[in-house]
Amino acid sequence: MLKNPSPAVSIAMIRGTRILLVRRARAPSLGLYAFPGGRVEAGETSEHAARRELMEETGLVAGELELHREFHVEHEAGGAPIDFTLRVFSTTWQGDEPVADDDASEAGWFTLDQMETMPVIASVMEVAYDLLSSQTS
Repeated sequence: MLKNPSPAVSIAMIRGTRILLVRRARAPSLGLYAFPGGRVEAGETSEHAARRELMEETGLVAGELELHREFHVEHEAGGAPIDFTLRVFSTTWQGDEPVADDDASEAGWFTLDQMETMPVIASVMEVAYDLLSSQTS
């Protein structure tokens, strides 16, 4: 599709055996659950963008970030090409409760069992299994 995919980020925040998800309030992922995240703005590092997106969408602050995975995402949405490189960072919960804001209509903590019954983006499920499958109840 595009020659230079746009950079994007997300944060997989873990709290025991649960992971933080937001429900997207805007296209192209309207109604789907995903990790907080979005586009990297000009002059921003990926880490700064991830922290900013987490704060904007949930009001939470990230602790130490670790790059967990990178995905290349290409598809059509409403006739327009989407092409971006997504860097997924992982972190652990630092305290406080999420409050949905910005382009998130809902924010909460979910187990793998719960996620299996929800409309969750495939790459999010993949990362959640990576991060939570070794956790104990």
